[in-house]
Amino acid sequence: MRVINRQPRQGISTITAAIPLVLLMIVYMIFSEARLAENPDDKLLPGVGTMVDAVQRMAFEPNKRTGDYLLWADTQASLSRLGIGMSISALIGLCIGVLNGVIPWFSAFWSPSVRIISMIPPMAILPILFILFGLGELSKYVLIIVGTAPFIMRDMEQRVRELPREQIIKAQTLDATSWQLIVRVVLPQVMPRLLDSVRLSLGSAWLFLIAAEAIASTEGLGYRIFLVRRYLSMDVILPYVIWITLLALIIDFSLRRVNAVCFPWFGANR
Repeated sequence: MRVINRQPRQGISTITAAIPLVLLMIVYMIFSEARLAENPDDKLLPGVGTMVDAVQRMAFEPNKRTGDYLLWADTQASLSRLGIGMSISALIGLCIGVLNGVIPWFSAFWSPSVRIISMIPPMAILPILFILFGLGELSKYVLIIVGTAPFIMRDMEQRVRELPREQIIKAQTLDATSWQLIVRVVLPQVMPRLLDSVRLSLGSAWLFLIAAEAIASTEGLGYRIFLVRRYLSMDVILPYVIWITLLALIIDFSLRRVNAVCFPWFGANR
C-alpha cells in the first residue's frame, strides 16, 4: 500500500502529535541544565522549578502593589480585547463580504477597496492609530479589526461566489427578494465558513493584540511580557508564552466544536 493511502489510527494520531512537544521539552531541559551547570545565575534558559515558582507567584499570590493576581488579571484584559475586536471584525467581514459576493454594484465599489486595504501592513499604521484614537482601549480594538477584517471580508466574498449558481437561480425563480436570498440561501451556508475564517485569523489577532499591549497598556499578557523583558525574566516570559499558546488552542478548539454542533453538515461535507 502506498504511504499516501495509509491513515494512522485515532490513538496513534494522538501519540504522534504529542511526540514533537515532548522532544522539544527534552531538548530544552538538556540545554537548560547545561547552562545552569556552568552558571547557576543564568537567566536565558531557566529551569523548570524556577518557572513553576514564577507561575506560583504570578497566578496564586496577590501583587503587593495592586493586590491583583497578575496572570489572571492580564488574561482577562487580553481576552476581553481579543473577544471584542474579533467579534466586531467578524461582523464587519460577514456583512461586507456577503454583500460583495451577492450584489454586483456593491462589489464594484467596495471589493477593490477591500483588496487594497488588505495589503496594508497593520503594524505599519500602528502609530497612526495611536495618534487618531489615543492610547486607550479603542486603538487596540481598531488594530485587531484593521488586521483581521479585510481577510475575513475577502474570504466571505470568495465563499459566497463559490456557492452553486443554481441555488441563486432557483431562489429567484421562487420569487425570492434579494434580502430573502441573502438571509435564506447565502447566510446559512457561509456561517460555518465565517467561524473557520475567524479561526484562521486568530494568530494574526494575537500578534496585533500583543504588539498594542506592549506599546501602550498597563495590563495584559503582551504588556507583562514586555515589562519583565527588561529584567531578562525568562522564568515569567516563557510561561506566559506557553499560556498564550494554550489559550489560542482552547479558543480554536471551541470554535471547531461550535461549528461541529451548529453546522454538522459542514464537517460531513469535508
